[in-house]
Amino acid sequence: MSRTRLEAALEGNLEQYMREELDLAERAVTRGVHGRATALKHALRADVIAGGLGQRLSKSWRHESYPRNGASLGAASLVFTKADKLIRAFDEGSDVKSSEGFFLAIPTPSAPKLGMGRKRISPSTFPEHRFGRLRFVYVKGGTSLLVVDNQRATKKGGYALSKSKRALASGTGLHTVPMFWLVPRARLRKRLNVERVERAALSGLAGDIDREFQTLSRRRLR
Repeated sequence: MSRTRLEAALEGNLEQYMREELDLAERAVTRGVHGRATALKHALRADVIAGGLGQRLSKSWRHESYPRNGASLGAASLVFTKADKLIRAFDEGSDVKSSEGFFLAIPTPSAPKLGMGRKRISPSTFPEHRFGRLRFVYVKGGTSLLVVDNQRATKKGGYALSKSKRALASGTGLHTVPMFWLVPRARLRKRLNVERVERAALSGLAGDIDREFQTLSRRRLR
């Protein structure tokens, strides 16, 4: 606060001057905090994309700011994800096991991208009406499989259940195709850097608030 401004306030209305200063401070804090939260949200979304985890998971990062209207010295923002468990798994790196205590089914490249009802592909959503029944193949000392039999190669490079009675009888041109690898657990490698992104994004908060205050002060003096 400069001497000139202080003297002007003393000569004028000090109470009004202090109210104006408080108003500037409240607006500067609110803009700084809310702006930094927006920047953090976008940085966390970019981290998910950089980790190769896709747009859908990146958009699970959201933020809410308070107060929703007006300004306050106690302004706050909450940056959070709607996919907390998945984000934590890829941020820390962790072992994933089947929730049923048996095998974890991992789709092979030959498996369809989506299951029945356009749900995530899994043995329970696997479209057996298109490919036939899944069959368990135990591999001693290796990775067991869920496969489908009597598949013919399609022109698009995939597979489909053969409907040819002659081919089904002879087996000519038909294949047994693995659809899932079965493993006791899978290790998710660390792909995210949530703590580092947070530190980088929040390190400039004080500077943002100061710049907002200076900008608002200049506008008031015009």
